[in-house]
Amino acid sequence: MNIGEVAERSGLPPKTIRYYEDIGLVRPQRSGNGYRAFRESDLHKLAFLGRARALGFSIEDCRTLLDLYEDEGRESAQVKAIAEEHLAVIDDKIAQLQSMRGTLAHLVRSCHGDDRPDCPILSDLSGSGSRS
Repeated sequence: MNIGEVAERSGLPPKTIRYYEDIGLVRPQRSGNGYRAFRESDLHKLAFLGRARALGFSIEDCRTLLDLYEDEGRESAQVKAIAEEHLAVIDDKIAQLQSMRGTLAHLVRSCHGDDRPDCPILSDLSGSGSRS
């Protein structure tokens, strides 16, 4: 398969596929004219990487997960530890977003949104308003 076909089948843009090749996550064969020749195994790896990235795993986590996937002697505990660590990061981000949302919702409720110049949102952003 050429890069266009593997891009279509994997759902990844050609630029991403070339990047994954540059950093050694996939290693397509090269034809006599130097063009990339992707195998089904490359397509499978790219789909794996696309799914892992969609779940927010870092490139290094993806590299480790791909290595574990290809290692038939792996222990699922290794995979679970990576996933649990990533889940903790996601939970932390969710907590931060919920806090941000709460603060912003309070500020929006506090602002009259009329023709007066006073605005609790701008006051808070400038540091002169009360903290929530």
